[in-house]
Amino acid sequence: MTSILRQVARRGIIPSTYVRPLRHFHARATEFLQSQDPDFSDSQRTVRESIAKICSDFPDEYWARADQSHAFPTEFCNAIAQQGWLGICLPQRYGGSELGISEAAVMMQTISESGAGMTGASSIHMNIFGLEPVAKFGTDEQRERWLKPLIAGRERACFGVTEPNTGLDTLKLQATARKSGDEYVLSGQKIWISTAQRADKILILVRTTPRDQTRKPSQGLSLFYTDLQVPQVEITEIPKMGRGAIDTNTLFFDDWRVPVCDRVGAEDEGFRMILHGMNAERILIGAEALGLGFAALRRAALYAGDRVVFGRPIGQNQGIQHPLADSWMKLEAARMMIYQAARLYDQGYTGGEYANAGKYLAAEAAFEACERAILAHGGMGYAKEYHVERYLREVFIPRIAPVSREMVLNYIGERVLGLPKSY
Repeated sequence: MTSILRQVARRGIIPSTYVRPLRHFHARATEFLQSQDPDFSDSQRTVRESIAKICSDFPDEYWARADQSHAFPTEFCNAIAQQGWLGICLPQRYGGSELGISEAAVMMQTISESGAGMTGASSIHMNIFGLEPVAKFGTDEQRERWLKPLIAGRERACFGVTEPNTGLDTLKLQATARKSGDEYVLSGQKIWISTAQRADKILILVRTTPRDQTRKPSQGLSLFYTDLQVPQVEITEIPKMGRGAIDTNTLFFDDWRVPVCDRVGAEDEGFRMILHGMNAERILIGAEALGLGFAALRRAALYAGDRVVFGRPIGQNQGIQHPLADSWMKLEAARMMIYQAARLYDQGYTGGEYANAGKYLAAEAAFEACERAILAHGGMGYAKEYHVERYLREVFIPRIAPVSREMVLNYIGERVLGLPKSY
């Protein structure tokens, strides 16, 4: 199938008739991506077909090279931007499509499912959902100033909330912003900030009023959208296991002066605004996980149907066939939950149980599918040339971010089942 098997075939260990070119797989993968899901709306099908067509120019080999060389997928991002997809959820008057999270989820699943995985999805992820607070709470002047260049692809954004000492306990953020005339002076640090090396702007949440001076814990945090590439911000990349083409960073900043006009909404009300995007992010992360799971499952099924051992395709053996069938059912079940959560979000529902549960189920089903894909490939699954090892390295991301499995379970236990708070 690939050069490893070609070398083995030339030595006469396996029949040369087994070896197939990579374009054979890619053609089948593209055909699969462009197929229509029976439960999708017309707009969702249009999105899937359009995005699949763009992705057909960026096969697995493109993403493998980017992962190994740590080269940001600029060509892919430009292709998405040039066809107007960065503004899929943003208002038409600023160049967006004004579609819903339901369509955005299809977009992100399709990108990931093409073989781009979390690398491809993460390269544009923040641009898709991140400025929802700006679209909802920003002034007309801010939306004009910020949304147009983002949608056109002239500016890239990143998202700064998590801090080293607070983790998921967002209400205890320690980075501060002190008002000084027509500016705020920011000091503190952030961690796990994706694409900060390349981002022009950052949407950042910091404390403007000490916790002991607020009426309730959710107050006292303010949201800013401002220039990132300034001398006062030190950006340091974090070496990590997967998604090598997308930088992940720590930020250290002191005496960082941000104009008051870069504050989104009212002072001390930033946490309420950031919540507006949290359910959307969980839905999109879940959709991206689904895509990665389906990509792994597709590769495993094609390999199992082609690979002949002991005179029969290994996919004829139930020990291979049944786990893959089980993974398809689990991925489809998670997909139903994700798109139910997306529909509810688009209808104005603000509860988080479906978004959280969908993200959890999708991440777990995708992880199992990626693991099974490697096992179905046997030793070849451990080789980078077959891509499934890259999928497994990346599928850990949706299990951890943007909220851990354990915190999702806490949320469901407390908010849905009415059990006592456990943390």
